[in-house]
Amino acid sequence: MTDTSDTRPADGAAPAARPSPLLRLMRYLPLIAPVLLWAVPCGVLLYSGQHWPLPVTLVGTLLFALGLIAMPLTMVRGHGRRQQDRAAIIGDSLLGGSWVLFTWSVLLGVLLRPVLAVAGVGDGQDRARIVTWAVLGVAAVLLAWGYYEARRVPRVRELDVPLPRLGAGLDGTRVALITDTHYGPLDRARWSARVCEVVNTLEADLVCHTGDIADGTAERRRAQATPLGTVKATRARVYVTGNHEYYSEAQGWVDLMDELGWEPLRNRHLLLERGGDTLVVAGVDDVTAESSGLAGHRAHLAGALDGADPDLPVLLLAHQPKFIDRAAAAGVDLQLSGHTHGGQIWPFHHLVRIDQPALAGLTRHGPRTLLYTSRGTGFWGPPFRVFAPSEITLLVLRSNGSTAASD
Repeated sequence: MTDTSDTRPADGAAPAARPSPLLRLMRYLPLIAPVLLWAVPCGVLLYSGQHWPLPVTLVGTLLFALGLIAMPLTMVRGHGRRQQDRAAIIGDSLLGGSWVLFTWSVLLGVLLRPVLAVAGVGDGQDRARIVTWAVLGVAAVLLAWGYYEARRVPRVRELDVPLPRLGAGLDGTRVALITDTHYGPLDRARWSARVCEVVNTLEADLVCHTGDIADGTAERRRAQATPLGTVKATRARVYVTGNHEYYSEAQGWVDLMDELGWEPLRNRHLLLERGGDTLVVAGVDDVTAESSGLAGHRAHLAGALDGADPDLPVLLLAHQPKFIDRAAAAGVDLQLSGHTHGGQIWPFHHLVRIDQPALAGLTRHGPRTLLYTSRGTGFWGPPFRVFAPSEITLLVLRSNGSTAASD
């Protein structure tokens, strides 16, 4: 019988799937995004009916053009091969500032102007200028506040976490969580020491760091990370890698944390025993580890739990919340993660949620598994936190607590 189908290629190979329009657009996003971040505020603030004097328009346009040129250039010099910290600080600050200006230019440009029109405030030029000053005022306040929020020592967030399989002897176990410290171009050695001092006041049984220690190699950021060696725990200090370690010689960070007295849980576990009961504390490499090309680095949950009694409760450290699907399938009781920064600069959290199943806080995944996602202790890149405060977390494990996790 002859195959009369005209849909199969002559060589029998399946036709290549054409990428979706969204995927094709994403390829050009690194080129499109900077233009939008600077062009939209420029248009809203200068060219939407304000009729500024010519010198004001020219100077304003020049400043936006300089920002558009300087931001990618300084970020490449700061985060590329040259790793120039001063350039990184300038580029990151321009990125954060342009994001805030873009956001509020859109919001106030769309919402405030019709409100002013309905209220009968001035003519078109008056309303346009009010929008301009409102955007500049809101952006200035948010950036000043966001800078303070990013640089301060985080507040402690404490909550009880019910784990039904936890033995009574372990009820009240105190777990301190820091994550995403992101030691980087801005020297934060003093900040690091103060964070460790706060952690030591919590009298934790277990202290965890769930990755993204720094942006840069362990050799380069050693001075900022060294205070981690002063952290105290009655039982153990444990650490897992984040994706940013794999941009900066991850094995160097594993070795440094080991040197500072932390136990790197690289696809392995330890046992925390108290009052005759036992908790399995396991950790996995970040999900980006395998693509890093480093020998032996990968996220391997089966290896992390190998040899553990399946009847014991499991606390798992995994940098990214999206590892929760694998954790839930394996019956893990509680996963601790970071990575999201709570969005860091509103409304970036909407983009984070595209990639991650949780943004912050305690969530339930399946009949047994809880996930706690920290908003992070430090900040990445832009030295701002807007409506996404940093945190040091104290989780008190309860064997028969009544605290409910959100769905």
